[in-house]
Amino acid sequence: MVSLISRLCGKLDPLSIYDYREKGGFKSLEKVLFKMKPIDVIDEIKKSNLKGRGGAAFPTGLKWQFVSMEESDEKYVICNADEGEPGTFKDKILLDGCPFQIIEGMLIAGYAVGAKKGFIYIRGEYPKSKELLIEAVDILKKEGYLGDNILSSDFSFDIEIRSGAGAYVCGEETALIESIEGEPGRSRFKPPYPPNKGLWGKPTLVNNVETLANIPVILEIGAENYKKYGTESSSGTKLISVSGSVVNKGVYEVEFGITLREIIYDICGGLIEDRKLKFLQIGGSSGVCIPVDMLDLRLDFDEFRKHDIGLGSGAILVVDENTCVVDFIKVTSEFFEHESCGKCTPCREGNYHIVRILKRIAEGKGRRRDLDLLKSISDVMQQCSLCGLGQAAPTALITTMKYFKEEYEEHLKGYCRAGKCTFKGGVLDE
Repeated sequence: MVSLISRLCGKLDPLSIYDYREKGGFKSLEKVLFKMKPIDVIDEIKKSNLKGRGGAAFPTGLKWQFVSMEESDEKYVICNADEGEPGTFKDKILLDGCPFQIIEGMLIAGYAVGAKKGFIYIRGEYPKSKELLIEAVDILKKEGYLGDNILSSDFSFDIEIRSGAGAYVCGEETALIESIEGEPGRSRFKPPYPPNKGLWGKPTLVNNVETLANIPVILEIGAENYKKYGTESSSGTKLISVSGSVVNKGVYEVEFGITLREIIYDICGGLIEDRKLKFLQIGGSSGVCIPVDMLDLRLDFDEFRKHDIGLGSGAILVVDENTCVVDFIKVTSEFFEHESCGKCTPCREGNYHIVRILKRIAEGKGRRRDLDLLKSISDVMQQCSLCGLGQAAPTALITTMKYFKEEYEEHLKGYCRAGKCTFKGGVLDE
């Protein structure tokens, strides 16, 4: 393991600006304000090959460039701290461990794209983290790191803390923007995209907590040194949240290029009680479920993409053979049914019907055509849903039907190999 962006977490008082400066904090900001032009900062981020750590893996420098090119009297920077993906808790480690690092990243981003105002949108279920951020912002205002003419420069920037009310969909950037504006958290039609028309119709940069934590590091050590970590297509490190049937659960910072097998067995100590691994779910509840024979895949955006795998939030759920696939997917689908904002029909109705079909199968009342129906509904959701929630919601269902189809078929015959489902009937022929 390496310690690049998380190196200060647990090593200082998170609200001590003295501690942060002693560890090199704000040196990158000072370098940017007094030695670099905005375009130079963007070029350095582009050279680093940093990709967004929120799930989409979009090139960060390119996103910054899009916002900087927009002509507007107002621009905004938003830190997406709405960490609502089940099994994901890596952003909280950064927010609680070193909030100044995240804010420094926002300041540098604001300078680079020409924004004077920023928002940290934090998950409503993180009340203590929110209090910590409010204190951190107040301290930085008193110390001259926020407000007008920061560090006696021509750059001014201020930050507000906003929190959601627990809606999962607000992790999607346009739903998050709607929430900040005081509207219900519902996704917008795209285009236009936030870099062109975002918060209050102005150019807006939305970056994840982990993405912003990388910014001071890149400016401190330089893009070329940063690229020495990771792989050619995926530079740097990744915070992963490992949970489930594993011995050492937790958040780990790993270099891109490490294999899934090394993560599970070398870093996390293997499965509890020497259980056998059934599958891994990568990227949270909206992620793919991959079988044991894919454990030697390297953590790499391009390599994952070749196998239709999205790294997503970096969550890895370890599932053992005592788990029933059908029951697992039913619970996952119930989550998405509950969290759908209801704006678009494919997501709202698709999740509803998927849950009903899976319940029927789990009760032994499944019909042979149900598997084809699940596939058909999933295809429509992926192709026609308005935002990433609806598009990704059936991912786990689709991949388990691909890799564990025999378990679905066994349920149609009234058999659950894990012994989790209580059957009330047998297979129907229609």
